[in-house]
Amino acid sequence: MHENSHPFHRLTPDFIMDAVESQGFRCDCRNLALNSYENRVYQVGIEDGKPLIAKFYRPGRWSDQQIVEEHDLSTELAGHELPVVAPWRNPAGESLFQYHTFRFALYPQQGGHAPEFDNLDNLLILGRMLGRMHRIGALRPFEQRPVLDSAAFGHQSVALIRERFIPSEYRESYGVLTEQLLAKIDARIADCGPVRLIRAHGDCHSGNILWRDNAPHFVDFDDSRMAPAVQDIWMMLSGDRQRKSLQLDALLEGYHEFNTFDPLELRLIEPLRSLRMLHYSAWLARRWDDPAFPIAFPWFNTVHYWGEHILELREQLAALDEPPLELF
Repeated sequence: MHENSHPFHRLTPDFIMDAVESQGFRCDCRNLALNSYENRVYQVGIEDGKPLIAKFYRPGRWSDQQIVEEHDLSTELAGHELPVVAPWRNPAGESLFQYHTFRFALYPQQGGHAPEFDNLDNLLILGRMLGRMHRIGALRPFEQRPVLDSAAFGHQSVALIRERFIPSEYRESYGVLTEQLLAKIDARIADCGPVRLIRAHGDCHSGNILWRDNAPHFVDFDDSRMAPAVQDIWMMLSGDRQRKSLQLDALLEGYHEFNTFDPLELRLIEPLRSLRMLHYSAWLARRWDDPAFPIAFPWFNTVHYWGEHILELREQLAALDEPPLELF
């Protein structure tokens, strides 16, 4: 495949600056590509002003209406004085723009570093922020954005890998293992019964939280979906069971100051973790025709990768049989 075969090859420095200047800004020719693969994100210098972050959306992933819903949520959260980096809007109130064939948005630059999830005081602060965010996220549903469910993240992901990517020597073991895994995921979700779905961030890992001045700033709502509240909580938990319980206790102590959390959702942590693992491999597979992906993820789609992935899935199958985390 030719390196320029993907649409993103058109995002030259001149193109990026022309797009930004189409919204009335004057660029100073500074242009820095940031770490982003699903979309393309650049820090662009502005004459007599602070740099802007220009985000160019991957063609065909979201509809205009779905992107606008994401923008509206972050703007709504920022309007309640929450530390959310919302997109810039022009005088007409628009936040999604078109330049040639690309859709893009502009954001203010936000400095900071990844939070320390091992610091329980940090988790208390994060819990407070999530409680406030979720209280607003529950006010109304998304009309256009999808639900995080096992059909899209699990069953469709497995079907893609089995059909096109799994090496022949692992096809049978992968098929049997994922069938068992999906059955347990679906059973655990069914056992929980109906849970409240909210407009969640959806991808609340440390890379999407910038810590500065003893406070978090949430960025990149690109994966925002209707999901249970615990989706924005479980990715902040790590370590052994006791450590996870301590972290969870700190998070929910802060959370409960502004919102209620249904402890029944704790049963969904391992099913959601399993779905993320399956979806991640399928995401890499779906994007493998993007020249940036083989460069950034050279280990993917090797025999060694699939052997390690199957081992991780076996461990996750066992984790689904363990009792869910409990609060102290």
